[in-house]
Amino acid sequence: MTQTTEAAAVEETRSPGGSRIHRAWFVAAVTFVTIIGAAAFRSLPGLLIDPLHQDFGWSRGTIGAAVSVNLALYGLTAPFAAALMDRFGIRRVVAVALTVIAVGSGLTVWMTAAWQLMLYWGLLVGLGSGSMALAFAATVTNRWFTERRGLVTGILTAASASGQLIFLPLLSWMVEEHGWRPAAITVALAALAVVPFVWLLLRDHPADVGLKPYGAQEFVPKPAPVQGAARRAVRVLFKAARTGPFWLLAGTFAICGASTNGLVQTHFVPAAHDHGMPVTAAASLLAVIGVFDVVGTVASGWFTDRFEPRRLLAVYYALRGISLLFLPMLLAPSVHPPMLFFIVFYGLDWVATVPPTVALCREQYGEDSAIVFGWVLASHQVGAALIAFLGGVARDVFGTYDMVWYASGALCAAAALMALVIRRRPAVPAPGLATA
Repeated sequence: MTQTTEAAAVEETRSPGGSRIHRAWFVAAVTFVTIIGAAAFRSLPGLLIDPLHQDFGWSRGTIGAAVSVNLALYGLTAPFAAALMDRFGIRRVVAVALTVIAVGSGLTVWMTAAWQLMLYWGLLVGLGSGSMALAFAATVTNRWFTERRGLVTGILTAASASGQLIFLPLLSWMVEEHGWRPAAITVALAALAVVPFVWLLLRDHPADVGLKPYGAQEFVPKPAPVQGAARRAVRVLFKAARTGPFWLLAGTFAICGASTNGLVQTHFVPAAHDHGMPVTAAASLLAVIGVFDVVGTVASGWFTDRFEPRRLLAVYYALRGISLLFLPMLLAPSVHPPMLFFIVFYGLDWVATVPPTVALCREQYGEDSAIVFGWVLASHQVGAALIAFLGGVARDVFGTYDMVWYASGALCAAAALMALVIRRRPAVPAPGLATA
């Protein structure tokens, strides 16, 4: 069947008002499940700090340094991964990334020195996870949707939290009952299990199945592979770096990473354990954050389609900063109602910043927005990496995490102000697409 004939045969699925479900929603579902399967590696670092400290005698600062390498590469790889997806296709890049994650996580079982933790978990898992970062979700959204982009971005962002919800209780139980090695093997197997799912079901572009993007007014041919992926990623960075909004977006998102992945995801469990809370209870609280993260992120996507994203970002960061200032007073040996209120409140705000940030990248940078967002995400992970390392050092030096909680709350207040001064610019649609 030719592309034209196939397009005619599935005409009903092309418009939002049609009686059949558009293929874009199936692609989004595959992407959602893929991110869930890969989310196991995001759940493990906070659970490894105390066991590795006890087994090998490594300082928390050393372990935090390995986690920081992982987080930094997670972000720095993202823009190149977005460009590689334009060159080789989404399926190939994601399948290779999942395999690298599985190899890196599996090799940690045999490590005996801190440099091996840096290599396996820091380098390999960091590179693989970077290719599975939010730039993956942004690429899928930009290619397959021109309407409901905010909602879809929110749903795909929530996939990581859903994976955290699924894997955290299981991995924390494994670490508590059987040690950290079975947990590392579980992460490797989860990543491998998703590879055939991606290869068989994910499609790179609507034109591959003869469809228009969801909400588009006209058919969009599949673009030719983009040569020089690395050069393009760097060229887009230099171009964006000459604009003020890029630095404001990068700065706010660095603070976002510092206050979520770097701080809470990495150090909440050991911080709660310092106050006498069992590891499984603290990990379960992180999983509950994942529950409300799904709700908050999907809602944020819905809000982003309807409200000014700059104001949404300012509200999100301000509320997050306030909640972090109260956290040191809430940590206790047992779970009590004020702590549950924090968990719910913080969960709703966890990555609610992603949909409005993606929307602002799209507004400012048009067809380069996925790669620009990859660089903005790199700043997110650099911020996370710094706090993951500095948080461990602060715990080693001061015997408490309190200073880090307070500093992160103040940074969130600064991010709220930065979001408000990002200038407005009319959205620039990709060639051939209707304005979302």
